[in-house]
Amino acid sequence: MISVTSEDVRKLVLPARGSHKGQNGRLLIIGGSRLFHAASLWALTVASRIVDLVHYSSVPENNEVVKSEFRNGIVVPREDVDVYIEEDDCILIGPGMTRDSETETITNSLLKKYPKKQWVIDAGSLQMMDISRIPKNAILTPHHGEFAHAFGIQGVTDVAKKYHCIVLLKGEKDIACNADGECREISGGNPGMTKGGTGDVLAGLIAALACKNDPFLATIAGSFINKKAGDELYTKVGPYFNATDLANQIPLTMKELLIAPRPQVSGLREE
Repeated sequence: MISVTSEDVRKLVLPARGSHKGQNGRLLIIGGSRLFHAASLWALTVASRIVDLVHYSSVPENNEVVKSEFRNGIVVPREDVDVYIEEDDCILIGPGMTRDSETETITNSLLKKYPKKQWVIDAGSLQMMDISRIPKNAILTPHHGEFAHAFGIQGVTDVAKKYHCIVLLKGEKDIACNADGECREISGGNPGMTKGGTGDVLAGLIAALACKNDPFLATIAGSFINKKAGDELYTKVGPYFNATDLANQIPLTMKELLIAPRPQVSGLREE
């Protein structure tokens, strides 16, 4: 299986000089619950640094935090999400949502209603979705337990082909497969990335990248960036970092990977 490298990551679209608000991505995040407050906020934290607009829809408690404290997302009441699904480039659903009938209803009704949108399905929604409703080209981000719960003993390649989707199976080595049977391996990571919330950061990163990139490229590049950011943190603090630290490191890692250093101009002397 071919490993993902920095050369793959450099295929990502960069914001064009002279572009305007909204042209570099519009993302809707549907997530969070009364039990898990931080998960969807970690996804929002990283996504808000990549795309132009993040619309955020959670339970009232989380919505108030974003309104009053975080402020880097535009709060959307759950009853109004249809308008934003229509206009946004990608929808991330699931981070911080609990395994209950409410998550099941929201997830499956929206997947059924908007099968042509670009979806990233994570965490609670991934565990409660009706697999027959998986939209074409949807990005699924399960760890091994979630994958087994949803698909039993099927292989990653088989699931991606059968449901015409992209699967990122998270682990010590991430495996990403698409509907054409192409699979890529992403190495890296360290014990610090077992902390709660690092998967929510990854989901927000992939969803943000999927707003303006091919969904398979967004998936493999997001996994690579996430692991590299974690490894860069490890060199500084060992395993003693959390999801917020990871979300803060990712922009620095992306700059290193995507924005080439300015060349020196011949004949100029450095002071």
